[in-house]
This record gives sequence, C-alpha cells and structure tokens, in this order.
Amino acid sequence: LFLHFLFQIFSANTGFSVSIYDVTSRSISLKWPKFSGACSYRVTATAVNTVGHSLLVHFSDVTLKATLTSLIPNTIYAIQAEAIDKNGIILAQTQIMQSTAPDIPVIDQAYSKLSNSITVEWRAVPGATGYLLTAQDGDSFIEAVVKNSPGTVTGLKPATLYRITIRSINSGGKSQPSPFRKAKTVLAAPILSVSSPSCDSIAVSWNSVYMAAGFSVSLMRSDGLGRVLKENTTNTSLIFTHLHPGTLYTIKAYAWNANGTPGDDFTYNQRTSPDTPLDVKVAFNSGALRAVVSWMPTEGALTYSVTASSGLLKLKCNTSAASCMVPSLQCSSEYYVSVTAYNDAGASKPTDAVSLRTNPCAPVNISIEEDEPGHLLVSWSSITFGHYYVVFVKSDDGLEVHCNTSYTQCYFQSDCGFTYFISVFAYNKAGQSPLGDVFNYTAAPCCPSDFRAVFVSSDTVRVTWAPGRGADLYEARAAAPSAVVLCNDTATACTLSALQCNTPYNITVYSFSEARGSNTSCVPKHVATAPCSPKIKNISKESLSVIRVQWKSNNEEAMYVVTARGEAGFWHCTSTGSSCSLIGLPCGSAFSVSVIARSAAGESLPSYSVPLEMAPCCPNDLILTQVTQSITNISWSVGMGARTYVTTLESPKGQAKCHTLQNYCLLGCIMCGTNYTVSLKAISETGLTSSCTYQGYSSSACCPSGVKLYRLSSNGIRVLWRASGDMRNYTIDLHGSKGNFTCTPSPGLSHCDITNIPCGDVYTVVVAPVTDKGPKSTFCPKKIYSVTCSGSSVGMVIYQGKSNAEHI
Repeated sequence: LFLHFLFQIFSANTGFSVSIYDVTSRSISLKWPKFSGACSYRVTATAVNTVGHSLLVHFSDVTLKATLTSLIPNTIYAIQAEAIDKNGIILAQTQIMQSTAPDIPVIDQAYSKLSNSITVEWRAVPGATGYLLTAQDGDSFIEAVVKNSPGTVTGLKPATLYRITIRSINSGGKSQPSPFRKAKTVLAAPILSVSSPSCDSIAVSWNSVYMAAGFSVSLMRSDGLGRVLKENTTNTSLIFTHLHPGTLYTIKAYAWNANGTPGDDFTYNQRTSPDTPLDVKVAFNSGALRAVVSWMPTEGALTYSVTASSGLLKLKCNTSAASCMVPSLQCSSEYYVSVTAYNDAGASKPTDAVSLRTNPCAPVNISIEEDEPGHLLVSWSSITFGHYYVVFVKSDDGLEVHCNTSYTQCYFQSDCGFTYFISVFAYNKAGQSPLGDVFNYTAAPCCPSDFRAVFVSSDTVRVTWAPGRGADLYEARAAAPSAVVLCNDTATACTLSALQCNTPYNITVYSFSEARGSNTSCVPKHVATAPCSPKIKNISKESLSVIRVQWKSNNEEAMYVVTARGEAGFWHCTSTGSSCSLIGLPCGSAFSVSVIARSAAGESLPSYSVPLEMAPCCPNDLILTQVTQSITNISWSVGMGARTYVTTLESPKGQAKCHTLQNYCLLGCIMCGTNYTVSLKAISETGLTSSCTYQGYSSSACCPSGVKLYRLSSNGIRVLWRASGDMRNYTIDLHGSKGNFTCTPSPGLSHCDITNIPCGDVYTVVVAPVTDKGPKSTFCPKKIYSVTCSGSSVGMVIYQGKSNAEHI
C-alpha cells in the first residue's frame, strides 16, 4: 500500500548494512546485523531538505534494531549507522535514505447511502499520494485505498455500525490512523421475486430485511404510459392487477428503518405474460406426417409453443413467428393441438385444443396364404382410424390386380410357380397410409407333368417327369403303409431303390422352391412292386425221379416257377400254391434249385439256390461168375453218380456182402447149391444211396465127397463117392496119358464103372454134379490115382493126392 525509497552505502568489504522494517509519519524503524568487534552502534538521521534538523542515537552492542521518533512527516532522511569498537574507532558504517509517511488525516464526516458502503470525507494531507480507509466492526475490518476525498469503503454489512479511520500514504509508508468516526450502513434493499401469474397481473414477493420497519413498492409501465402504482406495506408480498397483457413494467422497492430512513432500493423489470393466441388453424400433410399450425399474433408474446398431444406422447414446436410446423406425427393417431404464447414473464393460457386425426398407419400383421391351391388369401390387422383398405397384387409377369374393401382380408386368384408382390394401404379422410412393407409371395411350384414310373428291378423304380414352373428341387416319394423312400434331386429324373417287394406304393413327385417349399397337391401314381423273392422251405424226394419243392408263398396272385439247373440240363415246374414237383430228373445228377414269383407287377428276384443231388444210377448190367464152390465173382457196369458200391447175396443159409470202390467184387462163403437174392447199393460221394435189385442167383451144386477108385476086373475101374444133399446126377471124368474116359451113372447112384481102361497110367479123376441149368461144375476137386498093371490087366489102384491144377 506504500512505496519507499531505499539506498544503502556499504563500507569497503565490511559486510555491514542496515534495513528499514516500518515507517510512520514521525518514526522510522530499522535493524542491522551484529558486527564482529563492535562494542556499540551509532545511528544518525538527518533531514535532507530541512536545515538544522538531525537526530543522533547511541546503542549498545546487544541492540540490533531501533525506532527513530520525533521525525518530521513527509520528510526524506539520510540515515547513517556506524559500528564502533571499544576504543571508539569506527569499524564499519553504512547509509540509507528513507522518507517518513505523510501527516495523519482528519475525518470531516462519514455517512452511508448504500447498504454495503460508507462514504468518508476529509481534508487533504500534504505529500499524500493515497489514503487507506478502514471500517471496523468488532474484530473484523475492511480496508480500501483511495486517491482523495471523498472515499468509499464497500463490502460492508447492511444496517451495521462501523468505526471509520483513515491513514495517509506516500512512498515512504503510511501514517498512523486518524481519530475514528462512527457510521451506520443503511438497510439492504429487498430482493424481489417477481412473476406474472396471469396476463393482467404481476406478483411481487421478497424476504424480510434486517432492521426494516416497512417496505415501499411502486410499479409503472416501462414506456412511461399510464400512471404509477405505489404500495407501502409491512408484509413481504404484493399483487398488482388489472395490468395490460404482454406489457413491460418497472418495479422499484426499498425498506425503511424505525427512523423512516430509506434503505437501498431494488429495481426490476417484469413483463406481464401474454394473452391466449386466437384463431388457431391446423393444416395436415399426410405424405410427410406433419402439420402446420397457424394463429393470430398476441401482444407481448416473444415465442409460441405448439403442443400436439396424443395420450402420453407430446410433440412440441417452438417459434417466434405466428405459425409452426409439427413434424414426426404418428399415423393412426388423434392429436389435440394447442398454442401457448410465451415471454420472459411466462406463458399464456393454452388455446382450446383443436382435434387432428392423422392418416392411418400402414397395415401390419399382413399374412398371405393359399388356403387351397389357386386361392390366395391376404389378411391384415385392423388399423385405428382406417376407414377402408386397398390391396395391390402384382405378379412377376407384370399383371396387377387390386381389391378395395372395408374388411381386413381380400381373395385373389393365384397360379402355381408365380411370385406375387403385395402391398396394403389404409385410407381415411386425412389421406393414404404410408407405404408399408411390400411382401412377396411365391406360390407353390407347379407339380411335374408327364410323370412316369418304370421298374428297373423288383426293388427299384426309375421315375421321370417334365419340369414344373417355379420348382428348384424335386422330391420323389414312394410311400407304403410301413415305410417311405425319398429321392431329392434338381434333375427331372430319380431312381427309387430299396423298395419293399410285394408292396403297393403311392409314388409322388413333389416340387420344391426355396421361397415357398413344397407343392403338396401333386397327384400320386399307384404302383405295386414285384413279389418278394420266395424262400425254399424243403426239397423232398417223392420217387426215383420226382422231387417235390416247397417254398413260403407271399403273394396269392403270383405264379411261382421252380427251376433245377445242372449239367444234365434244366427242369421246370410251376404252381400258384406253395409247392410243385420236378419230374424226370436223371439219377446221378447234381442240380441248383431256385424259385421265382411272377405277377402283373413283375418278376421277383430268384430265391436263394438250394443244391439238389439225385441218388446215383443203378448199374445196368450185373454178372455173377462162380469161381470156386464157395467164391463167386460179381461185376457190373458203372452207375452214374455212384462212388462206392455194396453188393449183397442173401439166402436163408446166410449172407455174403462186399463194399468196394470198384465195379467188381469177389464174394466168399458161398453155399453150394443155394438160391441167393442179389442186390446192389450205389452210393454217391455225399452218401446218397440207390438200392438196386437184380435177378436171383443159384450157386453151383455141391461137389461129392469121398471120391475113390477101385479095380473091378482085369480092365475095369469103379469110381465111388458120397452124394451131397439131394443131388443125384453126376458126371465122372478120368484123364490120363493113354486116354480120357467119361462115365455117367444112373440117377440116384453114387458109383460109376468104367471098363476097358488101360493100366499102367496115372489118372486124374473128377466127379462133378450135373444140373438142369448148365454144364457140370468145373471146380470140383481133382484126385490123382495111379493104376498099375498086373499082367495085362488092371493091377493096384493107388491114390496119389489132389491135382495141383485145381482152382483156389
């Protein structure tokens, strides 16, 4: 708040200095540092422009600061400080120039015109460059620096008593405060709260003012027209009525204290709210869903607000003109439109609401369906404020039709495979609804034409057709009561395989499109599959060349064909039942037997083949040759299909049997003179057997035993034997080097005599039975006898044993 001039002179390299820390009108306070070796300090202050006025002061070495008093106000002093040792020698010195402050001012008067300030008047002080005013209230004070009188201290409290002092200021400092004066601030102005509750009234209110005894409020038009309305009151509110709408008024108010002294006044400009606008008109634009609202301007209105209310929805439009456009109206709504005028005082009463019905919304929940082929039904939900509807249907070939109705559905003719573009509009007096969604509906694709189904095999059908309009994909479906077979393809042909045999199918070809799906009205074809493959249950032999085949029948209308295939050829039999007989199959042959079923639907796959082997053939020729009395050789021709043979000779006396791979066999233990039954079994590799019976066989008659020779006379020999069984006819043969002799005895005899036999020879004797069926046996034993001579007659007959040439 003050300036001072400071100038220091230092002794060379002493480091001794002095500084000023306070200045008044008649004193200067200074301080210095302790100087080494100094025992005292001496300070001299000499007025620069005043002759003969100086001041000299000594201080001990413990004093490092001092205040020089009794100085002249507003005077520049040269101040010299010296450090002195104990001998009085100046150790160091320094000098500084300092001005004292101006003289103390004297207050002439102090008063308050405003509640937050006090104005002070005083006489000017020579040399003062400014003044410091202080207003003190208890322990608090507020200061203000002013240039000259009068000066004002602001920031004070209303209706408060203050002690006022003043100080003069120059570059050296400030003076001591002047003697105080007391002054009290006036009352604070009431802070008005002003409003215009109606277009012809203004309401004024305020809070209580400290120390106020009453209030004065005046009101007048700001343009000066009309009279001033003034009210004095001890209340804190007033209402001025019968004012002009939309007019600016000036309101002034102040409070007074108990002495009647008025306080600060408060001025406020307030306009009455505007009057309600007149002649409201609404023009609706259905295409843009907006309305233009217009009205007659009202006095004093700065802005207007248009409100369009529909339920909880409120749309507003603000303008300073006399018309406004309300955008973003909703379709199918009823709005109540009102206009309110505004100015800085508030709002007018809104106008009476004008009803506005907008055009209907675009119909929703549009559904399109073909309730039957060729019959398109378009339906939608009822729209609020929709009086009637128009449906436009345009097909992809360019043809368009429409339907005008007050209902919520329309019927149209449709063709398969076409795409239709459908739009629905609603109408009322306000206009047409906005364009809603444009729906496209693709009718079901057309069913394929020229549909053909041809069997490839008993379980496979080849299906062909001509394309259907609008079809992207085809599904061939073969449906039976227990199963469904599907085939999907984009081509116009399909093969349905793995069908069940002997089953009626409904075969249908459906058209599919990505947009609509399947056309379910396509007509099926009724096709029955061929009979199932039969299953052979049994093959039995009815006779030598007749085979009965039995199978499981699964189709009463089918004809079954049995086939036997082999190297020997083919044999067939047919039946509508479940069995038939194959006749004339050759023996010894192998066959593969299968069955197929044939019906009007086709031919089944053949059954699994069952192998059939016929029993081997019996040999055509069988020859028996007796080798010895107990051994017989049997031979036969080869039997077709036979691998081994078993021959049997059987009689009541016993049996002879032979099992061989060959076509001949030796049978031993044959009883002579016995009738045998001859049989042969031809056996195949797998064990099938054919029993063959041939003509009976009789073995040769038994050879006699005990054959002996006796001499009868000079030239005779008797052959004697024991007959076997009931055999009675024999023949006797003697063979010697001198001749051969035969003897046939009479039936029933067991000896025979041979005469005229030469003696001196060795004879082989064979006695063999003779039968009715053939020559004598050739396998009877041959005995050798030597017949000696006794003179010229037969001498001794000597037995020499059996011939080595007999058969074994």
